[in-house]
Amino acid sequence: MSDVEELRLKFRDSMASLAAHVNVITSNGAAGKCGITATAVCSITDTPPTVLVCVNKNSQMNSVFQGNKTMCINVLASEHEDISCHFAGMKGSTMEERFALDIWDYGKLDQPMLKDAVCNLEGQIAKVDEYGTHYLYFVQIQNINVQEKGGLIYFKRKFRQVPL
Repeated sequence: MSDVEELRLKFRDSMASLAAHVNVITSNGAAGKCGITATAVCSITDTPPTVLVCVNKNSQMNSVFQGNKTMCINVLASEHEDISCHFAGMKGSTMEERFALDIWDYGKLDQPMLKDAVCNLEGQIAKVDEYGTHYLYFVQIQNINVQEKGGLIYFKRKFRQVPL
């Protein structure tokens, strides 16, 4: 194994120790409707309210996100492991089947918003950058819903529930 490959594998293992909230990122518009599970999401600034969402360049959803120029970050609650698995492609369900579930509302920007999420952050994609294997989406938030609920994180390659 090369030194570069060894470093890459050690990096992946170390990032598994970085607990991250589980989110379903959705988009709806002229380019279609889609959603993916993501943990590479973080706050950038509150002026204007902006969130960074990182998506692997190999994801077919990038064309939808970039075409629609809008998305919603649905921060999953502790009971949403099954939903996370659906949107990670682990259940074999089609995109149509995922959105046929009676769990969705639509926000001010017509983005799919999970009804019982910890919060929904709906916004416009203000900027897209590339770095390494990922697209970096800077999403300027325009609509927020928040509920008092426990969360769902991913740590050491397993889902963990965080009680309120």
